[in-house]
Amino acid sequence: MDEKHSCVTLSVQPSRGLVDEKFVILVQNSFPSSLLTIYAHHQCEDGNSWHAFAHYTSDATGAVNVSEDCSIGGTYSGVEAMGLLWSLQPVPGSKPGLRMRKKNVQAPMVVTISVYSSHLTEGFGDQVPLAGVEVERWYMAPGVQRIPVTEDGLTATLFLPSGPGPFPGLLDLWGGGGQLVEYRAALLASHGIASMALDYLTCKYTMETGKIVEQDYFEMAYKFLQKHPKVLGSRIAMLGLSLGTSVILKIAVHSQIMKLRCAVCVSGSHVQPMDGFLKEILDYFSKNSGNTHFTKDNEVVWRDLLLPIPTDLSLKVDVGKLQCPLMLVVGEDDQNWCAYESAMDMKGMMERAGNSHLLTLLSYPNAGHLIEPPYMPHARVSLFREIQSRQKLMVLWGGQTLEHSRAQEDAWRKLLVFLRKNLYSGVKSGSSSLSNL
Repeated sequence: MDEKHSCVTLSVQPSRGLVDEKFVILVQNSFPSSLLTIYAHHQCEDGNSWHAFAHYTSDATGAVNVSEDCSIGGTYSGVEAMGLLWSLQPVPGSKPGLRMRKKNVQAPMVVTISVYSSHLTEGFGDQVPLAGVEVERWYMAPGVQRIPVTEDGLTATLFLPSGPGPFPGLLDLWGGGGQLVEYRAALLASHGIASMALDYLTCKYTMETGKIVEQDYFEMAYKFLQKHPKVLGSRIAMLGLSLGTSVILKIAVHSQIMKLRCAVCVSGSHVQPMDGFLKEILDYFSKNSGNTHFTKDNEVVWRDLLLPIPTDLSLKVDVGKLQCPLMLVVGEDDQNWCAYESAMDMKGMMERAGNSHLLTLLSYPNAGHLIEPPYMPHARVSLFREIQSRQKLMVLWGGQTLEHSRAQEDAWRKLLVFLRKNLYSGVKSGSSSLSNL
C-alpha cells in the first residue's frame, strides 16, 4: 500500500440509524481517478454471511460519494445511495434459499463497509481494505419499549413508541410461515405507532391444542390494544402481508367488535370462503392445490391457487361493504399470490359499490411478493416451511431486484403517510416519536 492510499478515509453518516433511514458513504483522500471497490458485509444472527459491492472511479479530488456518483459494476450499477444494503446477497458458497430476516430487534443489524483498491469481484477476505467502518441499523428507535404479551392466550409482542402517548395502535400480521415476526412492528413503533406483532398460525394455543385460531383470537388482540393505557382505543389499524391480508379483509368488513380506523394489505387477496374463518381459508387453498406448478428449477409457484378470481360473493370478501380506508400494496410480478388480479377485482367492486374513495392502490411492475421495509435485500426465491405439511419447499416469490427495491422504498414512505393521515389526524400527542413521521 503506497503512502497516498494509506491515507484513504471512509465515512458513513449516520453510522447509527433506523433501517429505513438513508446514509451517505464518502471516500476521501484517494488518488484522482482511482479505481475503487466499496464493499458491504453482514453476518446474520443465523451465521450466514451476506455481501454487496460496487465499482467506482474517484473524482479529481480523489473522492467518491455513493449518494451522487455512479457505480459502473458490482451487485448494482448507477447512482444508488442505499445500493450496498438492498443489493446484499449471500456470499458465494452459501446454501441456497436464504432470506434475511431480523430476529432480535433489540440488537442492531451491523454492516461493515470497506473500500478496496481496484475493481474487485471476489476474494475480499484475502485483501486488506484501504479503510473500513461499522454501521448499525436499528429497528427500534431509542426509547421504544418491547413488551411480550401472553394475556388472553395471545402470542404477541407490543412495541410502544417513546414519549408519554397515548398513541394510535396497529395489529401487525405476517403470512403463511407463522412465527412471531417483530421487526416491522418495531419499526412502526419507531415512527410513533403502538404496534403489536401477532402470531396466529404457530401461537401457543395452536401448538398446545392443534387447533387453528378463530376470529375471537384477533378480537382479543384488538381489545388488548384498545384497553392499553398508552393506546388510543378508537384509532387502531391493521397491517398484513400475504395470508395476513385474508384475515384483515374479512375482519374489516364483517367484525362487529373490531372497528378499524384503516387497513393496509400487502401482497394479498380477498378470495376466500365466507363461511368459517382461518381453517376454512387454509382448507380452500389446499383444495385448490392442483393449481400449483413448479419451475424448471423445482421452485413452487402458488399464484394460480386462487385464479380465476371468482364472481361468486360466497368465495370472496365483499369489499364494497368496507367502511374504513384501505391501502393495497401489489407487486405485479408476484409469483406467490394473485395479488394484482385480486386488487383489480377489489377496485372494480369498490367502484361499483360507491366506496372507491376509501381505496389507495399502489401497484409496482416487476416487484414480487415479499414487499418489506426499505433497503431489505430482495429474495426472489427462498426456502419456506409449509404450515400444514411442515414440508420445506423452495418458493418463487418473484420480483426483479432493482424494481423490487424501489417498490419497497416507495411503498413504505406512502404507507407511513397513509397511517399518519388516518390514525393521527386531529390528535394532539406528546409523543416525541411524531418527529420521525
